[in-house]
Amino acid sequence: MKYVTENLKNYINGKFVASEAKEFFEALNPATDELLALVPKSTSEEINEVIAAAKAAFPKWRDKPGIKRIHPFMKLHALIREHMDNLSEAIVINHGKEWAAAYGEAVRAYQMIEAALAGPEIQKGQYMESIATGIDEYSIRYPLGVFAMIPPFNFPLMIPFWFWPWAVIAGNTYIIKTNEQTPLAMQLVFKFIDQAGFPPGVINMIHGGADVATALIDHTDVKGISSVGSTPIAKVIYKRATDHCKRAQCHGGAHNFLVVMPDANVENTLPNLYNSIFGNAGQRCLAGKVVVTVGDPKFHEFFKNKFVDGAKKLKIGFGMDKTVFLGPVVSRKSLDKLCGDLAKGLQEGAKMVLDGRGVKVEGYPKGYFLGPTILENAKPGMYIWEEEVFGPVVLLHHCNTLEEAITLINRDPRGNAVSIYTESGKTARHFRQDIECGNIGINIGVVAPMAWFPFAGAKDSFFGDLRAQGLEALKFFTQEKVIIERFHGSTEIEWD
Repeated sequence: MKYVTENLKNYINGKFVASEAKEFFEALNPATDELLALVPKSTSEEINEVIAAAKAAFPKWRDKPGIKRIHPFMKLHALIREHMDNLSEAIVINHGKEWAAAYGEAVRAYQMIEAALAGPEIQKGQYMESIATGIDEYSIRYPLGVFAMIPPFNFPLMIPFWFWPWAVIAGNTYIIKTNEQTPLAMQLVFKFIDQAGFPPGVINMIHGGADVATALIDHTDVKGISSVGSTPIAKVIYKRATDHCKRAQCHGGAHNFLVVMPDANVENTLPNLYNSIFGNAGQRCLAGKVVVTVGDPKFHEFFKNKFVDGAKKLKIGFGMDKTVFLGPVVSRKSLDKLCGDLAKGLQEGAKMVLDGRGVKVEGYPKGYFLGPTILENAKPGMYIWEEEVFGPVVLLHHCNTLEEAITLINRDPRGNAVSIYTESGKTARHFRQDIECGNIGINIGVVAPMAWFPFAGAKDSFFGDLRAQGLEALKFFTQEKVIIERFHGSTEIEWD
């Protein structure tokens, strides 16, 4: 696939439409620093137009039988499967992640469609006959109208699919605001959406930054907002949406712990840890950020040496080389922030065990690369511990007992993901019962729920009541009506 610099178009009411914007963001290749596309800062008129299109499409789409609402999704599913390499390439070139991670993201996108196809089945309500003499009661789940999505940069294809298939298959209409840094994969998906047969206005896309997101949140015709991002941003979006009495599901940031017990199978554990910590260049909300060894300090030293030796051997480069394990971070700004975070950590007393700063990748002198970076001696309260360091950076920590490790983890205000590595069922069971976190891994470092399960962020990693994916998502996008009815059985009309 060849990319040429172009002005990206919005997708409104079933058509790609050139924006009248006068200002643009730049979508770049993070391995080469090359310009890929100009991303319009869509105008207020265009925002109103896309909302009006979605609102106008809602009544007919709502009334379409559920068995027919799934038809364009089946076509879209086939198109995504057919173009997996093209989608993966768009992700690699615009985001920078390694090929395997990009391909896996595309797989997750079509799996979300597969799960959402069951929407009409699980949208069915409840029924009870004869709650009283001659009276029956039942409930139905009905769609509400226009919903919108504000996605992050790190999974530009997959994360919108956590939400919009569930919303649209339930009878709502939808607007996706692309992420201004990484819009190319979603732009390509909308070419397939355009071919899949969705009625005009049912699913729409608009480009822009924070101003567009704010306008979608504030507009009276938008019934609810879904978002994924850092915890501070999630808090702002949640408060703004709920202040307008809108539904909101806002997934936030993380500080994920990976606990390694002395009975862990270290040889099998290390590749899993590397994927968790350094895969996707550490830019995911499920990435491990603190490795906690438990027990004898000699085990900590043994584990640290093997962990560091393996990390040194990970291949760094551009993800179009399928042997690359670690690609660049998304932007020069992100790289500069990461280097600043590391400098603050060292100033506070953390010790550098493996330094990924200044890494050189042959053939890509302008890329935003940070190699595997490992620190120790960081402690709660330090900036490097409290900040969500969004890159291939990990802290090593040691606890004498599992209880000490659990207390350490539960004190953290975030609760997105935590994992334990052990061959003891007793230890694992105790850990999963006592740990305060939404997604828990047992010998699994990236605890990514399948599409039928909710993405179970907790504490300051999620704001709202109903989360992404599965039954919770369907409930978020529908309202339950309860009907109690009685018929008297007489056909006589007294006044006739």
